[in-house]
Amino acid sequence: MFLLKKVFQLRDKANPDNEKPFLDHLEDLRVMVTRIVITLLISMIVCFSFQDDLMAILKKPVEQVWLTHAKGILPEEIKPDEWEQAKKIERAAIGLSPESGEYLLSQFDAKTQRLVQMVRMLRAMAVLPVEKRPAFLEFSKADPVVTQALAVMLEKGASPDIDPRGNVQMMSTLKPTEGFMLSMKLAFFAGIIVAFPLLLMFILQFVLPGLHSHEKRVMWPALAIGFGLFLFGVAFAYFFVLPRALVFFHEWSLKLGVSNDWRIGEYITFATQFTLLFGLSFELPVVVMVLVKIGLLGYESMSRTRAYAILAIVVVAAIITPTPDAFTLCLMAAPMILLYEGCIWLAWLDARKLRRAEEAEERERMERLLTGRDEPEGGEEEDRGEPWDPSSSEEGWKAGQEGETSAEGPAEKPTEDESDDPPESIPDEEKRRMSDL
Repeated sequence: MFLLKKVFQLRDKANPDNEKPFLDHLEDLRVMVTRIVITLLISMIVCFSFQDDLMAILKKPVEQVWLTHAKGILPEEIKPDEWEQAKKIERAAIGLSPESGEYLLSQFDAKTQRLVQMVRMLRAMAVLPVEKRPAFLEFSKADPVVTQALAVMLEKGASPDIDPRGNVQMMSTLKPTEGFMLSMKLAFFAGIIVAFPLLLMFILQFVLPGLHSHEKRVMWPALAIGFGLFLFGVAFAYFFVLPRALVFFHEWSLKLGVSNDWRIGEYITFATQFTLLFGLSFELPVVVMVLVKIGLLGYESMSRTRAYAILAIVVVAAIITPTPDAFTLCLMAAPMILLYEGCIWLAWLDARKLRRAEEAEERERMERLLTGRDEPEGGEEEDRGEPWDPSSSEEGWKAGQEGETSAEGPAEKPTEDESDDPPESIPDEEKRRMSDL
């Protein structure tokens, strides 16, 4: 309720000429929520038809985790896919007779056969103590390059049995309905991204009602900028932050000796929340500039309270991040702090623009005053040239009557009846004025 009152006060301040009671604000809120729900339903239905593509898009960062881990434990000349294929061939040949195994290997090229031999030697070295491995390599008379590569792979944790991609990529569901609900969740989050411009427009129309025509023209570029920042935040999280965060958690678990058996539901929730929160955090310039435009924030107050704003950003990032670790917190807070610094500069540029506009308006006003001072003088000179009509005022009429009387000589003393009534030649309006006197 407190938040609603603050939002309603913001609406009244943005449009002081059309203040509304509390119930009218609630009605506008109901209309906004209805529009948002209908828009989300339509976009969700459209995105649900592309659920396979959405799942492939979200699983790509997991594939990046496996590739990063495989490149870290393999030599540069060995590709992860080729190494996985060699492990599969070696496992297939284990249950065969020596003749059948050799025939199976003969169906592949020389490089694949060499990789299969490396897998066999790696399997044998993995069961030996560390001090006995050099003697085994010397007895096997392997190539020195292969021997060195196997030693490095064992130090980095390479294993011929465990396929990290299998545990990470083939994620499991523990409930019968979990797969369907995951498809619905993916469609919902994708619908938010697709319909974000309309959602932002509905929110701005509610928060800032009564926009004039020129303000509505400005709103469309603002919506485009807001949508662009949102997409940039989502892309930044998906291509840069999310893969590195997953690699960090994956490697950390391996160092602790913990298998990365990730559940598909937990991963989808983490990935979607992570990307959407980054997209929303990149909307900070839009929110701040709206507050600057309506006068709630300014360049001086923002620069003076920079330290408090940074602290608030860190606290908000700690609350909205899907994980409680400091690594994700830093990845979330750092771009928001940089964006806030950019908002301070934008507010300064806006304040300078307004100051220059006010100075130009003041100069124009002074020029009008100086120009207006000369115009009345010329007008007065023109008025002085016009003849003065004494009959235009009562004093002038009396002065004119006295002048005529003095020129004609003394007039007869009027009688009492005549002295009370004005002469017949005087207009009716002047008669009424003299009678009032």
